[in-house]
Amino acid sequence: MARKDYNVIAIGGGSAGLVSSYIAAAVKARVALIEKHKMGGDCLNTGCVPSKALIRSAKMLSYIRRHEEFGIKQATAEFDFADIMERVQRVIGKVAPHDSVERYSGLGVDCHTGEARVLSPHEVSVNGKTLTTNNIIIATGARPFVPPIPGIDQVPYLTTDTLWDLRELPGRLVVLGGGPIGSEIAQCFARFGSQVTQVEMLPTLLSREDEEIGQAIARKFRAEGIDVRVNTRCKEVVVENGRPCVVVEKDGQTEKIEFDRLLVAVGRAANSRGFGLEELGVKLTGRGTLEVDDYLRSTSHPNIYACGDVAGPYQFTHTAAHQAWYAAVNALFSPFKKFRVDYRVIPWCTFTDPEVARVGLNEREAGEQGIAYEVTRYGLDDLDRAIADSEDEGVVKVLTVPGKDRVLGVTIMGAHAGDLIAEYVMAMKHGLGLNKILGTIHIYPTLAEANKFAAGEWKRAHIPHGLLSWVEKFHAFRR
Repeated sequence: MARKDYNVIAIGGGSAGLVSSYIAAAVKARVALIEKHKMGGDCLNTGCVPSKALIRSAKMLSYIRRHEEFGIKQATAEFDFADIMERVQRVIGKVAPHDSVERYSGLGVDCHTGEARVLSPHEVSVNGKTLTTNNIIIATGARPFVPPIPGIDQVPYLTTDTLWDLRELPGRLVVLGGGPIGSEIAQCFARFGSQVTQVEMLPTLLSREDEEIGQAIARKFRAEGIDVRVNTRCKEVVVENGRPCVVVEKDGQTEKIEFDRLLVAVGRAANSRGFGLEELGVKLTGRGTLEVDDYLRSTSHPNIYACGDVAGPYQFTHTAAHQAWYAAVNALFSPFKKFRVDYRVIPWCTFTDPEVARVGLNEREAGEQGIAYEVTRYGLDDLDRAIADSEDEGVVKVLTVPGKDRVLGVTIMGAHAGDLIAEYVMAMKHGLGLNKILGTIHIYPTLAEANKFAAGEWKRAHIPHGLLSWVEKFHAFRR
């Protein structure tokens, strides 16, 4: 065989492509990374980073409006929405060097800016040049999915790709979608002062979580002035007398809701077409992701790998990075050594206020899968630090094997839930039970004590009454 230019070519400069190329370079392989637009992908430019910057500004406003809770008689804030959005861009700019061409070139990665096209399982063209390689890693991510709602093309609707161009706060914003993205953005804009209507076709917001969690978030949203519509379907978009409206339906009744801007946040579609895979006969799943095996190899071509949103089944930056390790190592060292991708412990967090974080099973999933479980609950309204911070809203829910302390899954709703869940992720990954968490010193007063107190609740529910009865007699004997 003729020698190749590269050991691996990664297509896509988001989390999956960056990590896979970094790993390949770290083990002294020759690697090329091709990105057609902006390094850092959706996470840096239109997803995680800008949304968290926006959430932070909205959180500051919420604290100011709650000033009396903190013993402050008077507090107000003046702001220009354009300034907030410019801050978002500054945050992106400050993080961007972490994902830059300069950084990855310095690590030994050959970076190409341009549209890639896969010509064969061993050839990729970019900027009129054909690069040859032993393996290709597809890391092209996903894009906002826009459903075929009649009339939607009549209005300049927003997605998370275009939202960040706004510089004028919408007076009336309709958000289609009650998942993590729609919920985070809906709460932000309501806190900035928009009149927000959120439309979700399922019975609760955050439908992947337990019903009580989705309902609690909906109550919080309504308390903040968001018009939350669940069990409601958007039938069409119409423009009447120059005024755009969504026509929604619930229980057979239709209603028109006027808006100034419309945000479509109903999910994301994999970027798996348009750059040569169809011509190679690369198989896709029903969801449009690449069909891959347990080693992230295409089921059509064993030297083509996929990771991140384009591979599924999760659409998180951290799972993209997790998969990227497997894709890179398997591509470079197969058949001598290969690793089956491990999805056993996948955490995530929705950064609403309060946050909702989860790892492993929740009650709904355990019930659907017929898995026996016990539930232990600890309310944050009992936690000293949460009370001191006036953030005592939420709960820690732990599912365990009946009669044992082995953790099956955890849901945390509360302030900094995304940080608090890490202890349970570690416990599940390494087989540590609640007794180990209970026996670990946690600093007082911190929110992290909630994890220990939840373990304490489990312990109290599993008191060895027979042994305690004997011990009681022993102490009586010694008196």
